[in-house]
Amino acid sequence: MAKRGSNIYKRKDGRFEGRVSVGYNENGKLKYRYVYGKSLAEVKEKMSEVRSGGINPEKTKVKMTVKEISEQWLAEKKLTVKTASYSSYRRLLSNHIYPALGGIRCTALTKQMLNKFMSELLVSGRKDGGGGLSPKTVRDVIIVLKAVFGYAHNEYGFADPTEKIRLPRIDKGCGEQSVFERTERIKLEYHLMHNQSKTNMGILLCLYTGLRIGELCALKWNDIDLANGQVSVTKTIQRISCDDGTTELAVGSPKSVSSVRDVPIPEFICKELLNFKGISNAYILSGCGTPVEPRTMQNRFKAVLKQCGLTDRNFHSLRHTYATMCVEKGFDPKALSELLGHADVSITMNRYVHSSAEMKKRYVSRLDLSA
Repeated sequence: MAKRGSNIYKRKDGRFEGRVSVGYNENGKLKYRYVYGKSLAEVKEKMSEVRSGGINPEKTKVKMTVKEISEQWLAEKKLTVKTASYSSYRRLLSNHIYPALGGIRCTALTKQMLNKFMSELLVSGRKDGGGGLSPKTVRDVIIVLKAVFGYAHNEYGFADPTEKIRLPRIDKGCGEQSVFERTERIKLEYHLMHNQSKTNMGILLCLYTGLRIGELCALKWNDIDLANGQVSVTKTIQRISCDDGTTELAVGSPKSVSSVRDVPIPEFICKELLNFKGISNAYILSGCGTPVEPRTMQNRFKAVLKQCGLTDRNFHSLRHTYATMCVEKGFDPKALSELLGHADVSITMNRYVHSSAEMKKRYVSRLDLSA
């Protein structure tokens, strides 16, 4: 905050902002120019140059590139979002936006250039040369770019070339998680129950609680109350990208406020957990103070599916299967939404609940010849 009468402010991103009056507009109101710097002294010097006519902020603004304005936006976001979100923004910028658009001046970027950029991502956007990115990933890239130019418009008055860009369409069902049908669940459960291990115990726990993979990997024994049959979800684990290009395993709060929750555990799962119970501060998947990371758990899950002779799936399919099983058993949608840690019931019903083959057969069996 600025002191009364001061024209210099310290921003949330740590930089300083100076305001200099440069005359009046046609309505008789004062016009201002804004300058920015990493230190108070730098801003004061720039303000002095503006007053003496030695610096023209409009000309400086014209030279600003997409990468330069993105870095400013990113620095501000770092102060207000979770580490995982910041890491995701940094990754999308570094992997996709900077290589193609980073060196272009903000004032030179056009809607046509952005549409071409979007098309190229869909056709050949993968860094490994394996083809195009998914429509969802391209949407994420463009959403970040829109946020950057929203910031640029507010801070510097740039025209926003992303304003009328249409995001790639994601076809209904595209990338939809596959759920385990009843016969597949029986096969999977049999394998998990008869081949006891910490990995198999974790998979079984997720199948009957709907926990996310990061939430499972972050679980310690002191998060599980076997006497009362419930698990407290308060943390998640994921590998994030650092500013220096390296990655690290980060333990943090779950995806959203609603994701912090207590989830009941079926009695038969509690009995299985008793076979592995360790010291309170140990992670349940490793049995020690070092967690198993989600990528490792995902690979172990795929190996289990192969052993069972089941179709390859993402670990998240367990969560979708849990939601579908709960609906089949008549769970209240609001209660199910809270068990899954969703902020909105519509997310639960629209994205997580799938009609199994058995459900469809039951519905059709109710049909009868009209009298």
